[in-house]
Parts: sequence; C-alpha cells; structure tokens
Amino acid sequence: MAGRRAVARIGPGALLVLRALLAAAHPQCLDFRPPFRPPQPLSFCAQYSAFGCCTAEQDAALARRFRALETRMDAGVWATCAGYALDLLCQECSPYAAHLYDAEDPATPLRTVPGLCEDYCLDMWQTCRGLFRLLSPDRELWALESNRAKLCRYLSLDDTDYCFPSLLVNENLNSNLGRVVADAKGCLQLCLEEVANGLRNPVAMVHAGDGSHRFFVAEQVGLVWTYLPDRSRLEKPFLNVSQAVLTSPWEGDERGFLGLAFHPRFPHPSKLYVYYSVGVGFREWIRISEFRVSEGDENTVDHGSERIILEIEEPASNHNGGQLLFGDDGFLYIFTGDGGMAGDPFGKFGNAQNKSALLGKVLRIDVDRKERGLHYGIPPDNPFVDDPGARPEVYALGVRNMWRCSFDRGDPMSGTGRGRLFCGDVGQNKYEEVDLVERGRNYGWRAREGFECYDRKLCANASLDDVLPIFAYPHKLGKSVTGGYVYRGCEYPNLNGLYIFGDFMSGRLMSLRENPETGQWKYSEVCMGRGQTCAFPGLINNYYPYIISFAEDEAGELYFMSTGVPSATAAHGVIYKVIDPSRRAPPGKCKIRPAQVKVKSHLIPFVPKEKFIRTPESTPRPTARVPTKAPRRRRPTAAPLAPTPRPTKPARPTRRPGARKGGGRRRGRPSTAVPEPENGSVRLVRPAGLSPGRGRVEVFIGGRWGTVCDDAWDTKAAAVVCRQLGFAHAVRAAKRAEFGEGRALRILLDDVRCAGSERNLLECAHAGVGTHNCKHDEDAGVECSHQDPNL
Repeated sequence: MAGRRAVARIGPGALLVLRALLAAAHPQCLDFRPPFRPPQPLSFCAQYSAFGCCTAEQDAALARRFRALETRMDAGVWATCAGYALDLLCQECSPYAAHLYDAEDPATPLRTVPGLCEDYCLDMWQTCRGLFRLLSPDRELWALESNRAKLCRYLSLDDTDYCFPSLLVNENLNSNLGRVVADAKGCLQLCLEEVANGLRNPVAMVHAGDGSHRFFVAEQVGLVWTYLPDRSRLEKPFLNVSQAVLTSPWEGDERGFLGLAFHPRFPHPSKLYVYYSVGVGFREWIRISEFRVSEGDENTVDHGSERIILEIEEPASNHNGGQLLFGDDGFLYIFTGDGGMAGDPFGKFGNAQNKSALLGKVLRIDVDRKERGLHYGIPPDNPFVDDPGARPEVYALGVRNMWRCSFDRGDPMSGTGRGRLFCGDVGQNKYEEVDLVERGRNYGWRAREGFECYDRKLCANASLDDVLPIFAYPHKLGKSVTGGYVYRGCEYPNLNGLYIFGDFMSGRLMSLRENPETGQWKYSEVCMGRGQTCAFPGLINNYYPYIISFAEDEAGELYFMSTGVPSATAAHGVIYKVIDPSRRAPPGKCKIRPAQVKVKSHLIPFVPKEKFIRTPESTPRPTARVPTKAPRRRRPTAAPLAPTPRPTKPARPTRRPGARKGGGRRRGRPSTAVPEPENGSVRLVRPAGLSPGRGRVEVFIGGRWGTVCDDAWDTKAAAVVCRQLGFAHAVRAAKRAEFGEGRALRILLDDVRCAGSERNLLECAHAGVGTHNCKHDEDAGVECSHQDPNL
C-alpha cells in the first residue's frame, strides 16, 4: 500500500522513471535462460506452476530432497522448519532463480542457499538454524552457524531487490513478469544472438524444408553458402553464379543475386529457384532460373543444370524486386519491381498499373509443367487468365518495389492466419508501406503511395479499386522498408502473431500485432533491451544499421540480416536471431532432431564477434550513414520531399460508383498532386529500343523540364549527370542531338562547364538559366555505365 501511495504523489517525469524500472527486471533461471510456463502444474512448488524455472521432473526432484530432509530431523523440529525448507528449496523454481543464487554470470560459483532478506534470515536462524547445514555442503556457511549477524550477511545479496522473500511482493519485479515489456518510450525490448558474420550483403536466408535444418545464405554477389544446424559453414559454396550476376561494389546498387526458394517437395525433386540480375552491354534484365542439386553432393548445386524459366527486361537499374516464395498451393510467387527511375514513368499509367506488363507485379506460376510455349504453367485460378489485355502470370498489381515478403505459417495451435502473404513495399518520396497481398488485388502504385495520393488523376479514377496497406509510415521513421515475418516459432511464445520488420535506411526494427476482433494493427517499435535485459550468455543488444532482409529457419524461429557497409563486396554482413528475454518455451518442447546430411566439404566453425554492450537505457537503434551511392531499392535521383503528416482523423474512405462491394478498403478523394522534382534533377530520354544509360539529357529548373545545349559539353558534365542517375561511370558525352531533339521543350542550359564533382548541373558554370545561342539540333546527351569502360 505504501508503494501505491508513493506512486500517486509523484509527477509525470518520475512515472517515466518508474516505468523504466519496471522494464529493468531481469528474470533468469539457473541454466542462464529465461523462465517458462510449465506444461503441467507443479505438485510440490505449486506457487511456480504459472511461470518459473522448473519442469515437472525438477519439481519431483525437489520434493524428494524435501522428504529426505524430513527423515534427518526430529519430528518436533521438522514441524517448525518444514515451511522454511519448502521456501528455500523452491527458489530454484523462481523466475529470478539466477539472481537468488548469484548465477547471472556462468563463470561465478552458484550459491547453495538462495539469497535471503535480513529479517527472514534472522527469524529462520532463531528457530531453524540447523536446517542450513542440511541444505548446503558449504563448510564456510557451517562455520558461521553460531553467529547470527555474520551468517545472515553471508546469505544476503548485494542487490536487495532480489532477496527472498521480498522479491515475491516487489511490484517492480512482478508487474510485467513473463510478458514482453516496453521501455519508457514504448519500445518492445528484445535481444539478439549472432548466428553468422563476414557476409557480403546477405540478401536472403532460406531453408530447404527437408528436415536437415540447414540454412542457405545468399550474398548479393551471387554466392550461396550452406550452414549446418551447429552454425558451421561449408567451405565450398552451395551455388556460385557470381560470373553471371550483374552488380557492382557501389553502395546501394540494387542489382545482383536477390532471391532463392527451394521446391516445396524438396528433395523430391531436388530443385531450387533463383532470382538475379543480368546485363550485356547496356541491356539489363532479371532472370528466374531453376537448378538441381548435384547427385554426388547434396550440399552443392549442379551448375550445368540451370534452366532459365523467365526473363524480364529492366528499363532502369533500380527497383529490381527480388523475392521468390512457394505458397501452400505449390505455386511459385515472383515479386518484381516497377522498372525503376522515379514515379513509374513507363507508358500512360506506368508499369505497375499495366496488366500487360510483368513489372510492378506479384506473379504466380506453376514450375511443374509447361504450356503455351512457356517454360512454366499458368495456375488455372490466376485472376486474369481470361483477360486478353493482361498477362496470365499476374496475381496482383500496383506494386512499386516489394522488398521481402513472407507467408504466415499460422498459429501453431489453431492455424489462424496461415497463408496470409505480407510484403513491405518501398515508397517514393513520402511513405513506406506493409501490404497483405491477395489474389487479383491492386495495391495502388503509382496512383497512391502509402495512404496518400501520388498521381492525382490516377488516384481519382473510380476503376482503380485499390487496397490500402495495413500499415504505412512517413520518411521521418525510415525511407526503405524491409518486409519481415509473423513469428510462429516455438521458442518464444510471447512473440506468436507479432509481425516484425525493419527499415534499411533508418536501421529501425518495428512490429505490428493484429487485434483479432477489429482487424486493426497496433504498431510498436522494437529496441534492444536496456540494463540487464539482454545479460544472458551468448546474447547481444546491438546490430549493424542497414537491415537488408528477414528470414525464418525450418523450426520457424526469426532472424534478420544487416550490414555496416551496404556494398555487395564488403564483408560486413551479420545474421542475427531474434530472442525474447522475458519468456521461453518449456525445456525440451522445441528440441529438433536434424536429418543427417553427408558433408564432403571442409567445415568452418562459427566464431561470434559481436559483443554485449552494457547500458542503463535501451540500446538506441544504430545510425546508418548516408551511402556513397543511392540506398538499396531507392531511386538515386529522387530527393525525398518533406513528409506530410497524416490527419489525426482521416476522412472515411468511400466506395466509388460502380466499384464492387466487399473488396477491401478503398480510398476517398485524392488529396495531393504528383510530387514535383527538385531543381537540378535530370532524366534521360531515349528512342524506343535503346538500352538504359543512354539518352538525351533533360534538366528540371523552375518548375519545368528543358534540354541542354552541347556547347562546352564534355565528359566532366556527363559524369555529373551519370552520378545523379545512379551510374558509377560516364562513358562519353554525346552531342549534335545524337539521341533526338527535344523540340517540345525550352533550352534551359548552355555553355555548361563542370569540374565533375558538382551535385547537379546547376552547380556547374553556365550561361544562365534560359540563356543560349543554340538550337535543338545541338541537344546534349550522355552514355553512362555501371562498369568501368577502361576495364
């Protein structure tokens, strides 16, 4: 009661401190792991049946020790001391057993008697001091038996909050016991375990579903590595297509090896499917291929078995998509980007809204059969198979660049949620979003970005019939979403149903949990645990900032991959396992028995490198420096506009005339126009059929696009343009309207002289905006490349 009166008198600032103290509690068992809920009620230490550190077997062992004590004491004395014996024995089952027995550090010796509060110790000494000798083999304790003060000091704890029995009524320690807790700012406090390191932009981690519990990690450069359940890595790569993969060392290059998935019936057939970027000259495309595992080594792919299933030309070097997933239906889902550049400028409505284009879509194909001259079959229930104006592969449309999607395994008990398809879709200038993808639905891009209109005319089109994301966040929280997973593993029951995802640019970890009654999703940020929250052996509370991808292992446990240097050639990538320090599953419940795999390659044992950082507050999310090139999956030249806050109470979306009912939430009237480029932005305009990286230079100044004359135009000016567009190299400066005349536009710049280091052409010397002595037959152009032309 005194504690409650004190809380009533303190101010708001002190309440925040108290809330932080509540989150600082550190339940831990004698095996140095979190407590759990026993599968069955305990019969002896019944007070810990709901939550503690004892299994039924451990409880039975304590009961046997109790009965053995009874036989060694006089019946009259036992009648007085039995309660003390029960109390002390059962502290091994306390959720704070590690504190009571000084076991937080595995290197220190365990106490033989739990830490006691002074009053309790003095009372016990007065009536039952002989019990200490029977409970403990500690001869130093025996020697103090006759000296009450020294004995009780010996049995005390440095941290008196955890002494028995006061910890039983300590509100700070018990109010959130067994639940994932939040710090003073509302961040869920979780911990991490390092699983692998030294990887070059690890873009994917998958399992084969074959019972081996191996996991396969793909690097952006085109190598896939095999890891065994003990986390050792095979020296020989599982797959190596690095010679075919198109990528570069430049930070933020979005091309490369981007995804893989094993056949759902693996190893019968022993097939897997990969998604990677390819380029020849100035042509670039994405390739989906099938490989078979080598007959002589189940940890190596037969590289001669590649069968190209699908190729899609990419008009620009960004927005390459990259996810491959097999659904419960056995079909392969392919997630493509919209083709790149900014604002999906391809065609009248963009690629994403064009059903006859494969870009900006979720595709669904049958890899087990072929038809119509294709290398795959079309599922008969694909939504647009009967639409002559649509590609039959299209499963959903209106996506910009979905980066990391996942199927929900469903609740382990009820199966609720199974088969739901979650995707993070990277935004343009204002919002990132998380979508629930369903058959035949339109996810709005480029009409909409997040909850807001992007293209005013498209957004007002009643036939759009688009679906709102389940969550969207502004660019003050992050600028490149990385989709995650709904946790359905066994080891951490409190996380069940929590969708955990992140942001590549801000390094922010986030979560969503659905209210099953309302269907609404509640957002919580995820922080690394403060103080002792993550002070378990092998756990850490920090990570590298560029969150590239998420994964789950064969048992459903959750991981993410991040790096400190977002370059395809920088070996700074680490894989982390997500850990809930508040509660685990009962011992033995989640035990796996991996199927044996014959290993022919040399094994490289795992050596963790990351360290726990002790801090009084929640570990702040890591700060990502701005990459020297464009961030992953984002348009290099599109400078983000200041985010427009969402109204506190948005207008209720209305159904448009003629729109069908029951098809998801719909938008109200548009509220914003298409974002205007910044002054100095450039674009390349190229004749039909010309590959990306070449074209006439057009510059945006004063609210309009215009051309540049070729007087004084040279490779230094071309280098400025190419760098703006995300290319590493300028091959040459083109003159004399080589790529066509921009007669419909004004000539905005002439006599442009650059040093080559400027951020845009406006920073170069020039005759003045709109001042020129030339005609359109002198329109300047460039040829850019991601590869060094001198190599």
